[in-house]
Order: sequence, then C-alpha cells, then structure tokens
Amino acid sequence: MEKDEFAQKIRTIAKRVDQLKDSLKTEEATKNSIIMPFFQSLGYDIFNPLEFIPEYTADVGIKKGEKVDYAIVINGKLQILVECKAINEDLNNHDSQLFRYFGTTDAKFGILTNGEEYRFFTDLDNENKMDSEPFLTIHLGLLRDSQISELFRFVKDNFDEDSISSSASQLKYTNQFRDYLTSQLKSVDEEYVRFILSKVFNQRATQTNIEQFTPIIQAGFVQAIQEEVNDKLSSALNSSVSSTPITQSSKAESKNDEESESTDEKPDDGEIVTTPAEIEAYTTVKIILRDQLDEERVFYRDNKSYFNVLLDDNIRKWILRVYFRKNRNWIELHDDTDTQIDFVHPIDIYKNSEKIKDVVAHLTSDDSSK
Repeated sequence: MEKDEFAQKIRTIAKRVDQLKDSLKTEEATKNSIIMPFFQSLGYDIFNPLEFIPEYTADVGIKKGEKVDYAIVINGKLQILVECKAINEDLNNHDSQLFRYFGTTDAKFGILTNGEEYRFFTDLDNENKMDSEPFLTIHLGLLRDSQISELFRFVKDNFDEDSISSSASQLKYTNQFRDYLTSQLKSVDEEYVRFILSKVFNQRATQTNIEQFTPIIQAGFVQAIQEEVNDKLSSALNSSVSSTPITQSSKAESKNDEESESTDEKPDDGEIVTTPAEIEAYTTVKIILRDQLDEERVFYRDNKSYFNVLLDDNIRKWILRVYFRKNRNWIELHDDTDTQIDFVHPIDIYKNSEKIKDVVAHLTSDDSSK
C-alpha cells in the first residue's frame, strides 16, 4: 500500500468518526462502525480469526479467562493487543486494564482506543512491562501529517517490530520535550527562568531577577516561535498567491445569496476585485485548518464590502469575514458575538488559530447534530 493511498483511507475514517460519533452509544457500536474499519485500513484482515483475533484470552495471575478485545498476529507471531472503549469514554480511566494484559502475553505493542483517539504503548522503560505513557497518541479529529507517517509503520505490509521500537523511543522523548515547550509557552516556570538567567543573561537567580525576567523570557520565547512560523508561512503564502488565479468564479451565482445574507454591505457599482492580500488571508485560514478539515471543504467568496471564507461553499456557514480598509484591517468571526479582531498583515490572522478552529468545530458540530 502506498503512503498516499493509506493517508486517504485514514482521512476517510476520520470523516466517518465525525459523522457517526454522536450516534454511537456503546462499545460494540464503536468497534463495528469505526475501530474495525480503522484496522482494516491498516491492511489487516479483520474477518480472519487467525490474524485479527477477537476476545483474545490473556490470563492475569489468578484471574483466568481475562479477555482483550483484539489481538493481532503478524507472520504467525502475536504482536499487538487492542483494548477498545465506547467513543464517549475517557481513555484515562482504562489504561490499567491494557497494562495487566500486556505483561501476560508476548505482544510487543498495545493500543488503547475509543475509536476517535488511539494510544500506542510499548515497553521502553522495562522489558515486557508496558510503559505508563504512550509513545504515540493519534486523535483522528486532529490528524497531522507527521502522525500519518508514524501510523504508516503499523500497516501490515510495513510492520517491522525493531523499526517501530526504535522509532517509539525517539517519539517518546520528542513528545515529552514538545509538551514541555508547550507548557513553557503558556507559563514559564521558575526552573526554566533560572536556567536562562545563568546561561543567557549571566545573571544571578535572585527573586528580584526572577520576577523581572519571567515576562521578558516568556515574551521572547513566544516571539521566536511566532517569527519562525511566520517565516515559513510567508514562504508558503507567497508561493500560493503567485500560483492562485484571481477569478470571479462562484461570484455571479452567489451574488444574490450574499446580498440576502449581508446587512452591512456598502452599495458600490464597481467590479469586485479579489486582491492578493485577500488570497493571502484565505490561504492562511486553510493552513490553520489543514489538520482539522479536508482543505477541499474551505472556500472563499468575495463581495464589495468584505471577503468571505466559507465551509463547504455555503454562505450560511461562513467561518470568518476579512475587511481591508485604509486605516484598519480586521476579521469578523462567525461566533456568538461576531468577534472582531484587528490585524496588520494577512499572515497575522494565524495568531488567532485556536479561535478560528473553535468556529469550525461549532459549525461542524451543528452539521452532525442535524
């Protein structure tokens, strides 16, 4: 199976989760509707009890007849145990069950899942004893390209125990470091401030210096990350703007819709012109949403007073509107209060990624509830 083909299959499963999760009330429904198709997309024959074994017996100490939901056998060797929960279950409450099973079998990997989230475990810390923390966590609603690459290792035809174990070690420590950096972005702790004071500023870690430099260090940390992201985005956006034709497609057919939906449109007899800045704003939003939505679901429609970014090319499901004026640029979010946020350059819209993702999450949840 080629990686592109696999990525498409996984994204299809992710869409299926989004469509069905509100209607799945039991573990059995979750297994049949989502989990089994997920492993089928990995190339396993889910209807072959010699390869994909349901209700596998994993006796635990004096407890006999303990069963794990699925065991996966590859080339005649038990390799993976899978413990399943209903899609509305919090996985934090269930990892101990898989932990017990792991030590009584020859399986090298354990997967705990509720159909939407998949946690991958192995025995990096102590051989034959499952680690307390997963080396890989995949949430299908927030799927990233890097995660697809790691998941591709678990495709049946690609499966290599040694390769995955080696990768797992690197992933574990990379994720721990990433989580640490993320926590520092939100709130720099005193230990980190002491380190920077001594290594960067050559200052003593007095209480006065700690209080003085904490906001400086946090601001510098955030600024460095933002500038790095902005540099990469600028390169991508410039390429996109230069290659994106500025056309009037969809405008004529949507003009009446937009006029009926809009109450703040200014009368103007001039032709609608989509500017490079508007295309840059649109591309920024697509980049923000790339891990949340299929990019083909994000559209734009221009009109005389503002630039619309839409979900599913539906004017009633606008995500945000972009306004460019001589003295002010701003976006208006499709939330409960039509929040307005000023920006200088279109790329600055990226700073509001979480708010934009929240709007889309609300719009897609409205769809699934209908």
